Amino acid sequence: MQPTKAEILADYSRARTDLHTWLENSTPADLRRRSNGTRWTNQELLFHMVFGYMVVRALLPLVHIISCMPKPVGKAFAALLNAGTRPFDVINYWGSRSAALFYNRRRMRRKLDKTIAAITRRLERESPGSLARSMQFPDRWDPFFEPSMTLNEVYAYPTKHFDFHARQLDLNSP
Repeated sequence: MQPTKAEILADYSRARTDLHTWLENSTPADLRRRSNGTRWTNQELLFHMVFGYMVVRALLPLVHIISCMPKPVGKAFAALLNAGTRPFDVINYWGSRSAALFYNRRRMRRKLDKTIAAITRRLERESPGSLARSMQFPDRWDPFFEPSMTLNEVYAYPTKHFDFHARQLDLNSP
């Protein structure tokens, strides 16, 4: 069952609150500590969780464009991206490590707030028809990417990603 706009927006709000709480309650030592089950520190993992929302913001126009094209175009695009999974994984790992140096607790919070605000504005303008549009996805890139995803599922994706990684943090719960 597809989540409703209201459910997606409630999840965005909860994720924002959770991130704010973690950042407010964490010491510098907490943020430098290694997370559970990843090679990232807690701060790097927190940025990676924020990055999921940033990725969706960039993906939304792409989904709108590719979903209007013939299915073979979308399928070829997804196959090309899947072929680049290994380089993507390296960039994803090192990108989050590097970006966490710039996106400290203050900047990270602002980035998530601004990104969610932008995604929310877009979601509120979507019609039921546009939310049902779909495209092929590089399903090897992320466990929450399906071979084909609707625009609605793309809007719901970053919170699934956020919640998955939240369980790997070694911080006090919000």
